[in-house]
Amino acid sequence: MKMTVMLKTLKLFKKFTEYIAPPPEVTVSEWADENRVLSKESSAEAGKFRTDRAPYQREIMDSTNDDTVETIIVMTSAQIGKTEMLNNIVGYSIDYDPCPIMVVMPTEALAKTWSKRRLTPMLRDTPCLRGKVGDSKSRDGDNTMLEKSFPGGYIAMVGANSPVGLSSRPIRKVIADEVDRFPLTAGIEGDPISLAEKRTKSFWNRKKIYVSTPTEKGISRIEGEYDESSKEQWCVPCPVCGKYQPYEWARIKIKTAAMECKYCCEEFQEQYWKRGKGKWVSRNPKVKNKRGFHLNALASPWERWPVIIEEFLSAKRKGKETLKTWVNTYLGEAWADEDGEVVEPKRLLNRRELYGSELADGVLLLTAGVDVQVNRLEFEIVGWGRDKESWGIYYGKIFGDPKQPRVWDELDKWLLKNYELPNGKRIPISISCVDSGYLADEVYKYCKPREHKKIFAIKGKGGFDIAYVGNYSRSNRVEAALFTIGVDNGKDTMLSRLKLKRSEEDGSFPPGYCHFPLDDADYTHQYDKEYFDGLCSEKRVIKYKNGSAKFVWIKTETRNEPWDLRNYATAALEILNPNFEAVAASLERLATVGTETKKKSKKKKKRVHSSGI
Repeated sequence: MKMTVMLKTLKLFKKFTEYIAPPPEVTVSEWADENRVLSKESSAEAGKFRTDRAPYQREIMDSTNDDTVETIIVMTSAQIGKTEMLNNIVGYSIDYDPCPIMVVMPTEALAKTWSKRRLTPMLRDTPCLRGKVGDSKSRDGDNTMLEKSFPGGYIAMVGANSPVGLSSRPIRKVIADEVDRFPLTAGIEGDPISLAEKRTKSFWNRKKIYVSTPTEKGISRIEGEYDESSKEQWCVPCPVCGKYQPYEWARIKIKTAAMECKYCCEEFQEQYWKRGKGKWVSRNPKVKNKRGFHLNALASPWERWPVIIEEFLSAKRKGKETLKTWVNTYLGEAWADEDGEVVEPKRLLNRRELYGSELADGVLLLTAGVDVQVNRLEFEIVGWGRDKESWGIYYGKIFGDPKQPRVWDELDKWLLKNYELPNGKRIPISISCVDSGYLADEVYKYCKPREHKKIFAIKGKGGFDIAYVGNYSRSNRVEAALFTIGVDNGKDTMLSRLKLKRSEEDGSFPPGYCHFPLDDADYTHQYDKEYFDGLCSEKRVIKYKNGSAKFVWIKTETRNEPWDLRNYATAALEILNPNFEAVAASLERLATVGTETKKKSKKKKKRVHSSGI
C-alpha cells in the first residue's frame, strides 16, 4: 500500500516538475525550422521555413539568443532574406520569449505596410502564433494596426519620423529596418535611433538589431555601426585548396561568371562555391558585445551570378546614378564617388558645342525652370533626349518688378513659343516649373490659368529624406497646383550628371550627359563664364549634428541661380516622366507627314503650271 502511494506521489511530482520547469533552450533558427510557415502573399517560396536554404541566416538570428551580445548589425544587399530573419526574431519573441518589442521603419506608412503585409500573414499562417495576438479589427483596444499585445508582451511598430512613437514606452528588443533611410531627426526630438535605444535602458538583457542596405560612404549609418562591430563576413571554402574567403566582386570574372580563389587563383562557377559549408569570420574579434554581419548578393540562393553581372553591365552603361544603386543593392556596400564632389566651371565652359540650330540634334522635348528675384525673373530652357541626356538651350533674364504684369508677359514669350529642331520642325516646351519661394501669390496667379500648358508652381524643400518630386496640392489662396520638390536629392542627381565625361575610346556620351551650347552667328544661348560659375556654385560636404553625419549643400559663389534653375528644369522632367521612345516615334511621324505634305504641294503646283502652258 505504501509502495503504491509512493509511486503515485513520484508520478505526480514528475508531472508537476515538468509543468513548472522552464522550456528547453531553443534558438531563433531552431524555432523557425520547427514552427515558421512562409505566407503566399509575402514569400516567393511559401511553406515551411528552412534555415538551410540560406545557411548564413542561422548565426545572425541566433546571435539574438546570446546574452553577451547587446547589438546586432546587419549591413546587407537586397535579396538575402533579411525580412524573414526579422520576422523570425519577432515570431520567436511572441511565442517563446515574450517581451516588449519595437519595430522601427523609416516612416509610419512603411510601418503600417509591414504590419499588414508581413506580420499579419505570419501570425495567421504559423500555427504556434495563431490566436496569440488579437485582430486589429477586434474591440480589443490593445491591438491596432501599429500595436499588438500578446501574453507577456507587446509589439509596437513606429516610423522613425514619429517622435511620439519612439519615446513613449519601455522596450526590451528594438528592431530597426533600413536605418540608412531614417531621417536625421524625429521632429525636434533628435536622432530616432537614440530615442529608440533610450527605451531599452531598464532591461539588462536588451537587444538592439539594426539592419539596412548602405547608402553613401561618410554618411551611411549602417556602415558606421558595422565598422564599430565584430565586422564579420560570410566565408566559403575554395573547392580545391579549402581556404575560407568571402564572396568578393573584384574576383568575379565577367566573361565566365566565375570567382577566382584569392589563394590558389583557380576559378570556379557559383554552384561549386555555394556547395561548401560557409561560416562567419570576424575581422574585429576583440569586439564581443556588438556583432556585425555583412552580406552581398553573391551569397544569396535567390540570385544567380550571370544575372548579377548583367545587371552590373546595364547599370554601368546607364551611368553613375544607376551604378550607385547597383553597388548598394547587390554588393551591400556604401557608394564612394572617386571623382569627388566638385565640378570645375572652367571644364564645362571649355566643352561647349556648336549645335547648328536653335535645338541640338538629339533633343526630343523641352522643359523650363523659372526663378523669381526682387528685380527680375531668370529662366533656363533645357532639351532632353534618350537616357536623360540634356542640352542647354537658352538661359535668360527678364529685368523688372515681378509684381508688374509686364515681366510675366515677357516670360510668356519664352515659355509659350515653339523652338526649331534641326529638321526644321518646331516643338513647344512640354512642362515648366516656376519657383514660388518669393512672391508666392504672384507665381500662383501666373501659373493657375496656364496649367493646361503644364506651367506649374513649385516649392523647394531641403532634406535628403524628401522625394525629388511628390504629389501636388492646392492648399493656397489661388488654389494653383503646387509641387513640392526635394531640392537636395535633385542636386545630387545634377552633380552626378555634370561630372560625366565623354568616352575617350569612341567619343560616345554616357546616359545623363549634359551638353552646353556655344553661340554662333545665328543663335545666342547666353551660356557664358557667369553662368558656369553659378552652375558650379554649391558643393556637398559632410556635417555632424548630435553625433550623426549628414550631407549638406553649401554655397561657394554669391549667385547660384543657374544651379537652382537647372534643378527646377530637371524636376520638371521628373514630373512629366516621359516615354522617350514614344516621343521620338511621334516626332518621326510628324517629320514624315510634313515631308509628304511638301511633296504633294509641289506636285500640285507643277500640274497647275503645266496646264497653263
